[in-house]
Amino acid sequence: MKIALLGYGKMGKVIERIALERGHEIVLKKDEFSSYDGLSTADVAIDFSVPAAAVSNISASFNANVPVVSGTTGWLEHYDEMIALCNEKKTGFISSSNFSLGVNIFFGLNEYLAKIMNQFDSYKVSMEEIHHIHKLDAPSGTAISLAEGVIKNSNYSGWTLDEANDNDPSASELTKQIRIEAKRIGEVPGTHTVNYDSAIDSIEIKHTAHNREGFALGAVIAAEWLAGKQGIFTMKDVLNLQ
Repeated sequence: MKIALLGYGKMGKVIERIALERGHEIVLKKDEFSSYDGLSTADVAIDFSVPAAAVSNISASFNANVPVVSGTTGWLEHYDEMIALCNEKKTGFISSSNFSLGVNIFFGLNEYLAKIMNQFDSYKVSMEEIHHIHKLDAPSGTAISLAEGVIKNSNYSGWTLDEANDNDPSASELTKQIRIEAKRIGEVPGTHTVNYDSAIDSIEIKHTAHNREGFALGAVIAAEWLAGKQGIFTMKDVLNLQ
């Protein structure tokens, strides 16, 4: 399979190594200084760039009729535009805040726990995410996905970054926000914790990435799965976690 790498930073280089180990060919290594030459020859593009470049990268791929696997976060205000372009060009798209197999299992566990905990008003949910100091967006896309998983399975209506929750049980459910604390420390690949706290005890689930390998391998597996397909998919489709 021929792969175009859109974004050639640390993640792009790990993806390149894993893709080559799995027998694939890299036909483009796009960074901020290079062109899209070679993109049209790709079977699939993998975008791990920066928020400011993601829309241009994804658009260029769709316009070249190349399906896209995107792990870039922080650009989702343009998500509907990209979906419309993908459908117009009749190609394929997978956008995920995290391609790690372990994180996608964690997403499912988070939603299951939220359904259980929604029965117990004494517990208040909060989240913490820790990433390396180079990460540009906060909270992380993974933290937002975790919050959205809780919201759709509970009475919480949204999330807030590093602000106090309204813990007054008499407050309107519409004002309940999940507090997300975002930390940027050293070279941490990614740690996400979901906490349920009450006056008498706490319940915590946590995922800790030890390196970038899991993200990169998941992205390559997603690209292998997406090649030749049309439509909008998720990692649940790739990993058969529906």
